Amino acid sequence: MSMFKRIRNIFAKPEAPRREPGILDIGPGDICEVSLVTYEVVGRTRNSRRNSVVLTLRDGANLSYLVIEEREENKYALYHPIDGRLNSIEEVPTTMELDGTVYHLEEQYNGHVTTTGRTPFMQGGDQSVWQYQSDNMKLLRIEWMDGRFMLYEGEDIPPADARVIRGGGA
Repeated sequence: MSMFKRIRNIFAKPEAPRREPGILDIGPGDICEVSLVTYEVVGRTRNSRRNSVVLTLRDGANLSYLVIEEREENKYALYHPIDGRLNSIEEVPTTMELDGTVYHLEEQYNGHVTTTGRTPFMQGGDQSVWQYQSDNMKLLRIEWMDGRFMLYEGEDIPPADARVIRGGGA
């Protein structure tokens, strides 16, 4: 090795350490744990305008959906699909009652989403979302895209209860 190569190596910047994938970075093929339950991530829907993702999680035959929004702190909510339907996007109510629980509209937004893997909506596009909360802190989420509604019931999850076990998928 020449003297110039040795001097150049002394002043060269070391390679930056590789960042471990965080919960917002994981996708299909990864494994995560939510509230002590291990899930395989089979799909991912990303709304870049809101800096949020919806992960489709599989635990055996059961599907769940982890909604993660990056705000001052990451906000997590775990949802399960429910049966139900609405007739029109113009007729989504501000108050809904399901099984004796009254949900109040907390937020409504639209945005362009991209999808990866197996998700309720197989192609990206413009999506409308209504988020509700009940007095006992239960959550209701309604999504509409391409003429199809999806309804979910869920609850907020503390940030410490969601973690990546093995990353490296999409």
